Amino acid sequence: SVNISILIVAVIIFLLVIHHNFLSLSDFLRRELSDPSPLGLQPIDFFPAAPQRLIDERSDKEISVVIAASDERLGGAIAAMNSIYQHTRSNVVFHIVTLNDTVDHLSMWLRSPPLKNMRYRILEFDPRVLEGKVQVDPQKADTFKPLTFARFYLPTLVPHAEKAIYVDDDVIVQDDIVELYNTPLKPGHAAAFSDDCDSTSSKVAVRGAGNQYNYIGFLDYKKETIRKLAMKANTCSFNPGVFVANLTEWKLQNITKQLEKWMALNVVEELYSKTLAGSITTPPLLIVFYKQHSSIDPMWNVRHLGSSAGKRYSPQFVKAAKLLHWNGHFKPWGRTASYAEVWERWYVPDPTGKFNLIRRHSEAYEAK
Repeated sequence: SVNISILIVAVIIFLLVIHHNFLSLSDFLRRELSDPSPLGLQPIDFFPAAPQRLIDERSDKEISVVIAASDERLGGAIAAMNSIYQHTRSNVVFHIVTLNDTVDHLSMWLRSPPLKNMRYRILEFDPRVLEGKVQVDPQKADTFKPLTFARFYLPTLVPHAEKAIYVDDDVIVQDDIVELYNTPLKPGHAAAFSDDCDSTSSKVAVRGAGNQYNYIGFLDYKKETIRKLAMKANTCSFNPGVFVANLTEWKLQNITKQLEKWMALNVVEELYSKTLAGSITTPPLLIVFYKQHSSIDPMWNVRHLGSSAGKRYSPQFVKAAKLLHWNGHFKPWGRTASYAEVWERWYVPDPTGKFNLIRRHSEAYEAK
């Protein structure tokens, strides 16, 4: 009987312990389920940093597009961005490089209804970074355009991107920019350009218009410094108005420092061709990327539309082009340029009216 009594007491104690633990567990679960803390039984989205990670996994990869926007050509940059934005479903973010006195004008323009959902960052370029690297003729100081060198500083402008696209302000895009972004770059190449000799544009070049398609058109081969580089003078040049950059490789190779080196050397030794065929930004790029660049599809940089007022391409070809480039004197906002009506479709009127006045002056100049 004593053993039975001990067994009964043990069973009662066991049941009391289970009951207590059950009540404690129930209370614990009630507290955890009602606890708003991230450490409670909440969806993973509530954990610190989780929402951004989940958003990144759901959305397309961010595509960085860099464009320079000077005040006198601001309408061009606006039209270029609008054409890119309207033709893509990708997560495009524009990095707009401008000068301090243009920021307010640009900000107001970007608030126009057709552009209100466009994603962008406005970056102020400091021309002092070019001191000692560009020789400016005092008599032509007003023609010096510091923003043309913004493309040399891509890793600074887009510090967290692996790749970026650079486009000039005188372009119109007619296809999804993601295709250009996905241009394959060979291992060790920091950029992809459109080669002049291979491009459709070069096949219809107007003689005497100043368009040359090899290195001797940009560099002075009489200079010993250039000869020592052993770059063949007849090597195809490329157009730096549209290109794709691998910024990881760009930083590894210190491309910006290399470009600055050749800019500074030119100030001392005058290495650029005296009959320079194009912008002074081209020669240092040609040197640094000599046989060290990949190629983009020529249809992604159909250029020289601004070389003359006449129509050098058929309407069918212009319609098929993925990117139209009005490099040359005749800009599309001047109306006398070929296929200016194509550019006009993507132009968003200036809310201040300032650019409209610039356009009228441009048209009057071209009419002379």
